[in-house]
Formats: sequence, structure tokens, C-alpha cells
Amino acid sequence: MEAAEETESRAPGPAMDEEILQAWEREQGILKDRLITDNTETWQDSPQFRGLERVGGVDLSYVKEDDTTACASLIVLSYPDLEVLFVDGNGVLHHRGFGVACHLGILTGLPTIGVAKNLLQVDGLENNESHRGQAKELQMGGDFFYLKGTSGNVLGAALKSSQKSVKPVYISVGHKISLEAAVKLVHSCCKYRVPEPTRQADIRSREFCVKTTNEKQKPQD
Repeated sequence: MEAAEETESRAPGPAMDEEILQAWEREQGILKDRLITDNTETWQDSPQFRGLERVGGVDLSYVKEDDTTACASLIVLSYPDLEVLFVDGNGVLHHRGFGVACHLGILTGLPTIGVAKNLLQVDGLENNESHRGQAKELQMGGDFFYLKGTSGNVLGAALKSSQKSVKPVYISVGHKISLEAAVKLVHSCCKYRVPEPTRQADIRSREFCVKTTNEKQKPQD
């Protein structure tokens, strides 16, 4: 999981071996062949997601000034009582069409949804004046527009996730769910801008990283 996200969001450091990067890319290609981008569960076709009971959120936080320590957090919440995972990252909205949400979906066999706070600029998508203008036209919580690349493929959607949120979140299919169902489900799980499962996962992973940093800085007896 970490490998997929690293290649899309961070430039490799001097210690990053080229052979390791190539191995990660080969693994992405193998797993991508198993990707499902349509609904596979009965609750996904229900207007109120009837039958869905548990929603999980995944987040990864790094310890500052430490390139060897990170915390992966999984939070499971009830809906309206772990049948789907929200991932803080991207799914098919990715340079190779296989982001961390896809990777995690294949490995777990669960439906997964990528929910990113920033637009990954791929396939001609740009966070330019035109894009920001479209985002400003989203008036009500639940309003969205599709993200169509220059290839003609719809890679995701920009969603005004709550009435008070100013910036959209970027939804993309991870695995075993359609984009339409993913957008509806994310909106239904948002109190604030970020859906509650990944918001709680982020809070707890950051708490762990702060605690870890503080413990490392304590003087030794």
C-alpha cells in the first residue's frame, strides 16, 4: 500500500533504489489487471445504501524528520451502524490508473473509494482557473462534476462534500464500486469536508506520530 502512494506523491530520495521502484511498478501492473470498477454489492444499488453496516477509513501519517517511521490507521464506523473502505488518496485517478485505493482494494477484496483533498494533475487535468471556476459553481452539499481527462476517460469527480465546505474533495473508484455510487456514499458520510471514516483515521494516526516523536525526544536515563 505504501509503495503505491509513494510513487504518486513523493519524489524518490537518494536512498531509493531504482530496482525497488521498478518492482513496485511491476506489482502495480499485475494488481491493476484484477481491478473492478463497477458495483459488486447489493447495497451499492440501493438509494439509501440499505444493507451497508460498517464503513472503514484508512490514512497514512509520517513522523516528522524521520524517514523510517510511519503510521497506517484503519478506523471502522457503523453505517447507520467493514464493508467498504474510504482511502485518503486516489484510486484510478492516478498516473498509471492504479493509486493506493486500488492497491488496498485488490489486497483486501473489499470495495474501496479514493478520497483526495487535492487534485492529482494527470491526463490533462489541471488545477487551473477553469477548474477552480467549476468548483465555485458547486452550490449545495452533494453537488459534483466529473473529471474527464484528455484521453476521454472519466477519472473521478470533484464533490462539494458538505454544505459548509469551501473546497471540493476528489473522488475516484478504488475497487468493486462505480463512480456514481462512490460519490453518493462519500457525501452521505460527510459531516465536514472529509468523510468521517478517513477524518477519524487521520486524527488517530497523527496522534500516534506526535506521541512517537515526543517519546524519541525524551532524554535517556
